[in-house]
Amino acid sequence: MTGTKVGPGVAGYCIQTFAVAAAETLKLRHDPMDLASRAVQPILWLVLFGQVMAHVHGLTGGKPYIDFLAPGVLAQSVLFVSIFYGLSAIWERDLGVLHRYMVSPAPRSALVIGKAMASSIRGLSQALVIYACAALLGVKLSVQPMHIMGVLMITIIASALFSSFSLIIACLVKTRERFMGVGQFLTMPIFFASNAIYPVQLMPGWLRAIVGINPLSYEVDALRALMLDGGTSELGLGLDLGVLLAASALCIAIATRLFPRLTE
Repeated sequence: MTGTKVGPGVAGYCIQTFAVAAAETLKLRHDPMDLASRAVQPILWLVLFGQVMAHVHGLTGGKPYIDFLAPGVLAQSVLFVSIFYGLSAIWERDLGVLHRYMVSPAPRSALVIGKAMASSIRGLSQALVIYACAALLGVKLSVQPMHIMGVLMITIIASALFSSFSLIIACLVKTRERFMGVGQFLTMPIFFASNAIYPVQLMPGWLRAIVGINPLSYEVDALRALMLDGGTSELGLGLDLGVLLAASALCIAIATRLFPRLTE
């Protein structure tokens, strides 16, 4: 008897989650320029910053700097797209859309996970752009199917992590003006206090300590192992995946708890 109740419950939960994700994803059809405009920044990082820093010898131990940078730019792109995802929740609250979500029978966790899944779609679109740009710039990309699937999985998990973190910020600040200020304040330290654009070995001790607790560092480390031909993980793929999954679960749990506050 218990088993028959759990099955429909799980199925219903999945349907509600995917319905939220589908509704969020459909917004991309009405604003395709949003994805195009967000692709400009990572391309500039690869084309301009990457080409300039490639002339600095010894920075990455003899490896081409553009190869070192490409996974970091992918992680940065996922961060920048996801970290402002909470702003859309504030817009929905102001337009009354969020109130319709809140009175629906869907559990709050289904709403948060659905939005995180929709953010992952945006992250995957960024990954396709960066892969294409990196290939044109001569980055030695791995074409092994398992590695490509691993990159997609890491991108999805990281998108869910930072989008749910963004929802936490939205639930706490509740206004667009405050959210923009806090989002900009947090984004750059998360990015620069990571291993995305320079090796950890070049950092002072206090910055290495911050890098060690920064989830973005584990995302970059995993992407370097999977995205590049002959790439390796300095921390271990198991640790990278474990940290990202744990951080994602924690942020989703906190966002689920705080989500009703956004409508107060």
